[in-house]
Amino acid sequence: MKKVLTTILLLVTFYSFSQNHELGKVTVAELKERVCPIDTSAVAAVLFDIGKTSFGYDESGFYSLTEVQTKIKIYKKEGLNFANKSVGYYVGKDPVEIVTFSKAVTYNLKGNEIEKTRLKSDGEFTEKLSKTTNIKKITFPNVKEGSIIEFKYEIKSSYFQGFRDWRFQTVIPTVYSEYKTSIPEYYFYNPMIKGSLTPKIIESAGKNTFTYFDRDRNEMGSPYRKTLNTSQNIEFTEKRRTYILENVPALKDESYVNNIENYTSSVVHELSGIQYPGEVFRPITNSWESVSKSIYDNEMFGGELNKDSYFEDDLKVIINGVASNDERLVKVFDYVKSKMNWDEYKRVYCDDGVKTAYKNMIGNSAEINLILVAMLRKAGVNANPILISTRDNGISIFPSKTAYNYVIAGVETNGQMVLLDATNKNSQPNILPIRDLNWFGRIIRKNGSSAEINLMPQSNSKDVVNIIAAINSQGEVTGKIREQYFDYNAFVYRDNYNSISKDSYIEKLEKRHQGLEIGEFDVQNSKDLSLPIVENYSFKSTNSVEVIGDKMYISPLLFFASTENPFKQETREYPIDFVYPSQDKYTVSLTIPEGYAVETLPQSKALSMPGNLGGFKYMISNNGSLVQLVYTQDNNQAIIASEAYQVLKDYYKEIVSKQTEKIVLKKI
Repeated sequence: MKKVLTTILLLVTFYSFSQNHELGKVTVAELKERVCPIDTSAVAAVLFDIGKTSFGYDESGFYSLTEVQTKIKIYKKEGLNFANKSVGYYVGKDPVEIVTFSKAVTYNLKGNEIEKTRLKSDGEFTEKLSKTTNIKKITFPNVKEGSIIEFKYEIKSSYFQGFRDWRFQTVIPTVYSEYKTSIPEYYFYNPMIKGSLTPKIIESAGKNTFTYFDRDRNEMGSPYRKTLNTSQNIEFTEKRRTYILENVPALKDESYVNNIENYTSSVVHELSGIQYPGEVFRPITNSWESVSKSIYDNEMFGGELNKDSYFEDDLKVIINGVASNDERLVKVFDYVKSKMNWDEYKRVYCDDGVKTAYKNMIGNSAEINLILVAMLRKAGVNANPILISTRDNGISIFPSKTAYNYVIAGVETNGQMVLLDATNKNSQPNILPIRDLNWFGRIIRKNGSSAEINLMPQSNSKDVVNIIAAINSQGEVTGKIREQYFDYNAFVYRDNYNSISKDSYIEKLEKRHQGLEIGEFDVQNSKDLSLPIVENYSFKSTNSVEVIGDKMYISPLLFFASTENPFKQETREYPIDFVYPSQDKYTVSLTIPEGYAVETLPQSKALSMPGNLGGFKYMISNNGSLVQLVYTQDNNQAIIASEAYQVLKDYYKEIVSKQTEKIVLKKI
């Protein structure tokens, strides 16, 4: 065994060192390779990914230039989608970004000859993602199993508050990843390594020059303030750093992960300060408080929040005769939700402004929720904006303006914080859209103070199921079900199913539970957010009972029983994210067929995880022809640390074991 492991290690090491990390150097051996040496199950692999961020200088001052060269091997047809590459870039007002692709080639083996197919213009296109973001995409031609693709792209940006994150790790393995930074002495960045892998780091310094002209403007990107009559070559010191990681495993596909980017092995840079010659050090980002103040002071945030004349007449009607602040909160919130329509742009700043958004009844997340805050304040409610990062935006590790991408509202009343988001018609006080549930936000109060706010729900959202059913002599189960969805369960139900037809929903339900036929069906309170969703339906199930000879075997939870543990891996690197705490409760009354008796009944059981993470109670009884079960399962925390993974895995193993235990009925 030791010899085998040593051989594999030597092969992987040799493979890593034998790679030529240059574009255009594809070999016949590489094209003939059928499996990835560092992961034989890989559908594709990054052979190398090499990037460099440096600084250039033009008439507008310094700009950052990121150059990336990548080589990918496609091993299986499931990996063909990796023959597409896209890069997002900023297209709003200054500062601007420019993205260019080059050297995009597909390599195949034709006999013993290497065939090259270059990317043509029709394989490159631009897609508008939002008002401020475009995506440039390329799609490689003639890609098949065994192909190798190569490409280079550059990002020129006059915005260098932070570089693009460099990701060493992707969903496919990476044989070699290298990233270099060359930073002028005037700029100070905080580098931070994320993820569980630590790259090799090489630091050095060197000299570089730029040409400064007398027409250059005295702006942030220019380190010299005096007027020059002629051009001048300026020498400066560069701080250089190289990060290298080899044989990087693919990201694991794990259940209940928030945003995998939060845990991807990567390096992040954030500008912390600037010091031009002859000037004192000027900090850029040093605390979340200063970031919040900077955002609040922006005219398209605080300036828009302070406007209120455009809604005054409407507000008088809304709160007429409403005395208490709690009632005013609900009235104003419901009005803004009803009037405004979200354009699906997640923004911290207004685009068109609150007046225009209000008039047109459509706006981005900042416009809608700043309107909400302004109206609540005018109504006498203690409301303030809360900056957040949505789940798809990830969690920032640096104080930075770019850490936030969204605004919600917060009301402090009776010592409690009420969270509001008027972009979603189904949201309620303290029932936010799922995209908002991303750890912490930051409230900015009218007096200039700010504070961290926990965005995660603290109480369990319930799903209560009542089943009354009977088994016939053929093993068919018929009965009625009443299911009630509370709080976040009701929100998710409304968001997912209010817009589809009853027939479509029933079809989804029957597909979810094989062998289920649904008869009469109705839903109550789908539009009344103050009440739980209530489903009532009759059913017939043809595969809930296993008949063997003179015996029947049946799980008392029928088709609701969990049959598979969602946690399969031996270890876990990432926190478990259930999104919100929950409670599932099932009350089952099951009548056994005439001529049968209960031979074996599962044992009642209660199990709790340590630290009040959760637990279940399984209480079952039999009285003549009636079997009754009350099953309650609580997940008390939305987010559970990876250190508790084994406890959670064992807990779910017990859940599956208990829920799949059978009642045994014997013919008498």
